[in-house]
Amino acid sequence: MATETAQTDSLSSDKYNVEAAEALAREALRLPISAAVPLYERLLATFPTSSKYWKQYVEAHMAVGNDEAARLIFSRCLLICLHVPLWRCYIYFIRKVNDKKGLEGQEETKKAFEFMLNHVGTDITSGPVWMEYIAYLKSLPTHTTQDESQKMSAIRKTYQRAIVIPTHYVEQLWRDYENFENSVSRALAKALVAEYQPKYNSARAVYRECKKYADEIDWNMLAIPSSGSYKEENQWMTWKKFLNFEKSNPQRIDSASAVKRIVFAYEQCLMYLYHYPEVWYEYATWHASNGSKDSAVKVFQRALKALPDSEMLKYAYAELEESHGAPQDAKRVYQSLIGDVMSATALSHIQFLRFLRRTEGAEAARKYFLDARKYPNCTYHVYVAYAMMAFCLDKDAKLAHNVFEAGLKCFMHEPKYILEYADFLGRLNDDRNIRALFERALSSLPPNDSIEVWKRYSQFEQTYGDLASILKVEQRRKEALSRAGENGELVMENSLQDIASRYTYMDLLPCSSKDLENLARQERLSRNVHKISETPVPVNGTLSAGKVVYPDISKVVTPGGAGQKLAGSTASAPSKALTNGVTGNIEATSMSNILKGLSPPLAAFVASLPEVEGPAPDSDLVISICLQSNIPLPTVKHGGPQLAHSGQASSSSNLSGSSKYKQARSGQLGKRKDSRRQEDDEISTLQSQPLPKDAFKIRQMQKVRASSSRSGAGSVSYGSGLSGDLSGSSS
Repeated sequence: MATETAQTDSLSSDKYNVEAAEALAREALRLPISAAVPLYERLLATFPTSSKYWKQYVEAHMAVGNDEAARLIFSRCLLICLHVPLWRCYIYFIRKVNDKKGLEGQEETKKAFEFMLNHVGTDITSGPVWMEYIAYLKSLPTHTTQDESQKMSAIRKTYQRAIVIPTHYVEQLWRDYENFENSVSRALAKALVAEYQPKYNSARAVYRECKKYADEIDWNMLAIPSSGSYKEENQWMTWKKFLNFEKSNPQRIDSASAVKRIVFAYEQCLMYLYHYPEVWYEYATWHASNGSKDSAVKVFQRALKALPDSEMLKYAYAELEESHGAPQDAKRVYQSLIGDVMSATALSHIQFLRFLRRTEGAEAARKYFLDARKYPNCTYHVYVAYAMMAFCLDKDAKLAHNVFEAGLKCFMHEPKYILEYADFLGRLNDDRNIRALFERALSSLPPNDSIEVWKRYSQFEQTYGDLASILKVEQRRKEALSRAGENGELVMENSLQDIASRYTYMDLLPCSSKDLENLARQERLSRNVHKISETPVPVNGTLSAGKVVYPDISKVVTPGGAGQKLAGSTASAPSKALTNGVTGNIEATSMSNILKGLSPPLAAFVASLPEVEGPAPDSDLVISICLQSNIPLPTVKHGGPQLAHSGQASSSSNLSGSSKYKQARSGQLGKRKDSRRQEDDEISTLQSQPLPKDAFKIRQMQKVRASSSRSGAGSVSYGSGLSGDLSGSSS
């Protein structure tokens, strides 16, 4: 109970909450009818085409004998809910009310049956209704031979109507019809059966096709606005297929009967797709295409009642009235669109202006424009629309120019309005005023809003100006829209894309598509570089001290020990790697500044870079890539055997480069053996390590392992994969 109460409360927040609606319907069932009426009315106000809620509502009144209330409910729901269970409930009510009224009651009941069959008799589930009506006719008493003849004639006609409708009971109805005719007259039965056999066969064949669509339709679905769910889209597609199937007239019946079946299909579809404006529009235009303008108008009126906020349906309705020669009716629709002029949209003003120009002339449109421009919701679109209307329809360029100038006082801050005005002046070939317009606009627009205006200005100069004016506008454009570097200075570099842009005409390009892609890619790289470096690198590759900042790694602590320099050079290996190919010496103080912008993991990575042989990459490109990368900090195990070996290897390297080696040659045999033993231990230690994920370390360890397979004449170790130290020994 508490759960359903919570769901009932959620119906207030979410009007079309299906679960909350079902909970409210269950709650109404438990309440007495006097207390349940507000709940039912609330449900049906939200779901007016839900036959199950109407049926539940009317049955609640019938259960307590409120016949007048039940009759009133039936009058509200029957014509908008063409659902057989609801209509059978109506027949039950009518028969119950007229059961004791004698001959008068019988006539009322027959009229009710005919009324029902005229509205839902073509439904695929209407078979039991036909059988119930035939059974009722057979049960009527007769007093004379004429009454009996009329009774038999009525039963025969009802059978003949039923057996040509594709329903679930079409075969049963055909068997009953044969038995009925044979019971009356075998001679007559043979002729009648032969006449209706082809019609029955056609109905049975169509039923098999129709059943496929009926089985896919959810007949209990509530009509809610489209949410794009799979179920809703599936139902929409199924109804579309079913409607197209009915429009194809598969039974090849007469035109009047075919139209009746199509109308019934649309009415049933709207019970479930009540909030789909395209269904309403399709239904109305189908009526109009079949020559029934009045029916189309009624459909539009119902549609606007169901979807009062749908501007599309209002425009479609006005278009129907105008196209059928009823401008006053169309004008009323447009006026309903405008409604309160203070809340009308700019689009409704524009469309009404066009309508007035078409139907009442230029003067009526001018008067309305003068009024509309005073409204607070009048945007620049209204000015553009009226100006172009005056220019294109009335051929009045002066009036159009005045309208644009008047709008410029209010919409100078709107780039799109500036462009529309420029297009209009371009049609007049008025290049002087176009330049003046661009200059006025660009002097007041902020840079972020002036991008498209500058672009159009450049295109204009390419058409109307000379090379000097083109280049001048391009330069001004760059100055106005240039990017600011980290130090605040403007970045206004020339690009080959400028040439490509200036010398492109329509779809003709001065380069291949591949070249265009390369230019775009280089532009992106250029933007990344400007985000990283403070100043661009000169083309000649020469740098002055203080312009390009490199890291100072002279004091970087290596894993081999505090303050230890990398062996083999007085300068560190990373310093050579970064400065190789750059002319001039870079001061250590300037190189240290780069570390301010580096994270500790990146600084450690730069410190561990080895000396490389051969061509070195551009240092600025290396810095750019490194700064954009997320490089983890290498894990260094201090105090382990690797550090001890690294230190010994370093000392061995120092001895190999000193003069003591030449003076004490005879004492080196033992030291050489010790050195080789140390190198073997180091190699075995490195080989026993698992392969790291870092590609550089993998290459270093592969070199170390390769050196172990060389001859005993000498061995070279390229250093630890962790420390980057260089160690070696020679015979």
